[in-house]
Amino acid sequence: MHTLENRFKKRLQAGETLVGLWSSLCSPLAAEALADSGFDWMLVDTEHSPIDVAGVMPILQAASHGTADLAVRPAWNDKVLIKRFLDIGAQTLLIPFVETPIEAKAAVEATRYPGEGIRGVAGSTRASRFGRAKDYLRQANDEICLLVQIETGQALSWLTDIAAVEGVDGIFIGPSDLAASLGHLGNPGHPDVQKALKSAVETLNAIGKPAGILATTIEDAKRYRDWGYNFVAAGVDMGLLLKAADTLAVDMKTE
Repeated sequence: MHTLENRFKKRLQAGETLVGLWSSLCSPLAAEALADSGFDWMLVDTEHSPIDVAGVMPILQAASHGTADLAVRPAWNDKVLIKRFLDIGAQTLLIPFVETPIEAKAAVEATRYPGEGIRGVAGSTRASRFGRAKDYLRQANDEICLLVQIETGQALSWLTDIAAVEGVDGIFIGPSDLAASLGHLGNPGHPDVQKALKSAVETLNAIGKPAGILATTIEDAKRYRDWGYNFVAAGVDMGLLLKAADTLAVDMKTE
């Protein structure tokens, strides 16, 4: 038995454009259903969702046979949280609020075993297929995909340096927090924010670093893809549910 290959990382490195879905419903059943919707990847958000490490594991299990490869966003750039998510089998992590190369390097080290990093060693974890993947300690570093999230003006000023940190596999731009940082809270569509988003992806494309982003409308998602973003979350599961439910309620009450 061998360590599982990280399909998302392989496809990202191959230059594919991958369409994803943001997940905040905290439901294994919903994740299992959505993982077969045809998306390339799906992110389980623990930063802004009421879910912890133990709650993420059944989601990873439920969605493991779908077309969507799962990523997890820890609540913070914390070595303990990172270690625990890796041990339950998450292979792709999106680390929020990375503002400097030093913070990016700390995230890399937290995902790597010594002597590339500081990740603690455990035996019978889900990540190592409960110890049956005898090559896990040798292969884990190569199969982990680390994405770091840029979401402030300060972080943008360090963009090329953060992207150059060895072990950072992709840069994810957070439009909502970036908008707030630039003085446009609640308005990621503001021209200044859109200009910053376009400039960021042009910089990342020029240096060959995969770029990701979250969109909440199909128009935004397609525009970001056309700008050159490689992995685009085209929607949020909670938003899709609310939109469908609200529309149905209005339709049923309209004569």
